[in-house]
Amino acid sequence: MTIREIPVRTLSDDPTTLADLVGDKALLVVNVASRCGLTPQYTGLVELQQTYGPRGFSVVGVPCNQFMGQEPGTAAEIQEFCSTTYGVDFPLLAKVDVNGEDRDPLYQELVRTPDAEGSAGDIQWNFEKFVVDRDGKVVGRFRPRTEPKDPTVIAAIESVL
Repeated sequence: MTIREIPVRTLSDDPTTLADLVGDKALLVVNVASRCGLTPQYTGLVELQQTYGPRGFSVVGVPCNQFMGQEPGTAAEIQEFCSTTYGVDFPLLAKVDVNGEDRDPLYQELVRTPDAEGSAGDIQWNFEKFVVDRDGKVVGRFRPRTEPKDPTVIAAIESVL
C-alpha cells in the first residue's frame, strides 16, 4: 500500500484516500494550524497550489492540535478560517495526531522519511512538509521553518511534475 492508498478522512469527515481525493497529482502534505506563528505559511501554500495545480499538483493540509493547542477549532471553524483568511482552495483533511501512540496512519508512513540532514521520526511542529510523487513515494521532507516557496521545496515539487 502506498501513501496515496492509506485511508484518510476529509475535513467534512468523509472517508477517502489521497488517490481518490486528488487523483494522480503530485502532493505537498502539510500539517497545519490556525493559531501558530507559522500560520502565515498558508499564503505560500496557496501560491504553490495556484502555480503548480494546473501542472498536476496539489497541496493537502492536515490540521493538527498537538503543538500547544494551536488548532483548537471545529472542522467548520478551520474551513472558514482557511478560506476567508487565506483563500485556501486545496483539500484539507480531518484533524489528526501526527505524533504519539494515536499517530494517524498517514503520518506513520510519512515520518519514516528523513529530512535533508538525514533525520526521520517525529514531526517537529506545525507546517512540516512532505513532497509525494504521483506513485506515492515521498521524495522530500522539509521541517516547519522551511517556507513553502523555499528553493529546495520548489525543486522537489518540480522534480515530481
